[in-house]
Amino acid sequence: MEHKPSLVGGACIIAGVCVGAGMLGLPSAGAGAWSLWSMLAVALTMVVMTISGWMLLESYKGYPLRVSFDTVTRDLLGEKVNALNNLSVYFVGGILLYAYITSAGLIIDGMTGMGSHWSSVLFTLVFSVLVWHSTRAVDRISVLLVILMGLSFVFGISGLSMNIRLDLLLDRVGSETHYAQYALVMLPVALTSFGYHHSVSSMRAYYGEERRASRAILGGTVIALTFYLIWLASVFGNLPRSEFGPVIAEGGNVDALLKALGSVIESQAVANALNAFSMAAILSSFIGVGLGVFDYLADLFKFDNSRAGRAKSWGVTFLPPLVLSLLFPFGFLMAIGYAGAVATLWTCIIPPLLAWKVRKAARNGNQGEGFRAPGGILMIVLVILFGVLTAAFHLLNMAGLLPAYTG
Repeated sequence: MEHKPSLVGGACIIAGVCVGAGMLGLPSAGAGAWSLWSMLAVALTMVVMTISGWMLLESYKGYPLRVSFDTVTRDLLGEKVNALNNLSVYFVGGILLYAYITSAGLIIDGMTGMGSHWSSVLFTLVFSVLVWHSTRAVDRISVLLVILMGLSFVFGISGLSMNIRLDLLLDRVGSETHYAQYALVMLPVALTSFGYHHSVSSMRAYYGEERRASRAILGGTVIALTFYLIWLASVFGNLPRSEFGPVIAEGGNVDALLKALGSVIESQAVANALNAFSMAAILSSFIGVGLGVFDYLADLFKFDNSRAGRAKSWGVTFLPPLVLSLLFPFGFLMAIGYAGAVATLWTCIIPPLLAWKVRKAARNGNQGEGFRAPGGILMIVLVILFGVLTAAFHLLNMAGLLPAYTG
C-alpha cells in the first residue's frame, strides 16, 4: 500500500515556515497598535494570506509536480512579469534566511560565547543539510521543532500568562488613546508572518495533489495564528508599552526583545523556556523557508534532483544569505519589514492574477476541473488591494509619512 504523507506533517511545515519571523517580530512591530489592533491586523492577514496561497495552488493545476513560480508565471503572465516575480521571490527568501541566520548567530553567541559570526556559520552549515537531504527530512524535523516550540511555548507562556496584568494588556497605565493609526505600519511584518508561499509548490509535490495540500496550508496558518494571538497577549500583558522603546531602538532584534522580557520575568526557568522557544522558532522557519527557496531555485536554474544537482541548489540558496549576514548585519525588524513590502508582489498580487488566468482558460475550455480557491473576481480584487496597500504603508512609513511608535 502506498504511503500517504500525513496532513499533520505538512501543516507543521507551513506553521514552521510562518512561526519565526512573525512570532519574534510581531511584538515590536505591534507595540504602537498594542493588543486589540495588533490581533485584528494579524487575523485579517492570516485570512488573506491563506486565500492567496490557495489561489497560487489553484494555478499549478495541469503542471508537473516539481514546477514552481518560475514556470507557471512565465507561462501565464509572460517573461517581464516573471522576471520581476523571480527577483522579488529570491529577495524575500534571501532576506528572511539572512534575518534568521543573523538572529540565530546572536542567540547562539549569547549561549556559548563563540562569536556571532562563527555561530552563524555553524548554524547554517549544520541545519541547511536537512534541506539538501529531502523534503521528508524537513517534515520530520519540523514536527519535532513544532513539538519543542509547543512545549517551550506552553512552559514559557504559562509563566507569562499567569502574570498577565490587564492594566498592561489594555494599556491603562499609559496616556495613549489612539492605537489604530499604528496598525498600518504593522501590516508588512504581519504579512511576512504568513509568508509560506515559497512552500506551496513543495506541499503540492509532497502530497501529489492540490486538495490535501490546501488542507495542510489551512492547518498550518491556523496553528500559526493561534501561536501569534497567545504570544501577543502574553507579551503585552507583561511588558509595559513604554519598555518597547529600547527594543525598537535596537532594530527590534530578537535578543533585545528577550532581554527586555527577561527583566520582567522572575523565573529563570521561564526565561530559559522562552530562549528555547525562540531558537526553535528561528530554526523551523530557517529550514521551512530554505526548503521553499531551494525547490524554487532548482526549478529556476533547472538543477536536477541528483546529489550534485541538489548541492548546486543548496549553494545558491544558503551561501549568499550567509555571506551577507557576516558582512552586513542589521536590525531584524527592518529586514522583516522590507521582506513584507516586497513579498506583497508574490503573495498578494501574482497569485490572484494567476488564478484569474487559470479561470479564464477554464471558461474557454482549455483547463480541466479541479481545486479552486474560494471567491470569484471580487476576492481576487480584494487580495490584490490588500497587497498594494500593505506595500504602500511600508513605503509611507519609511518616508516618515505614517505615525511611528518609538516608545
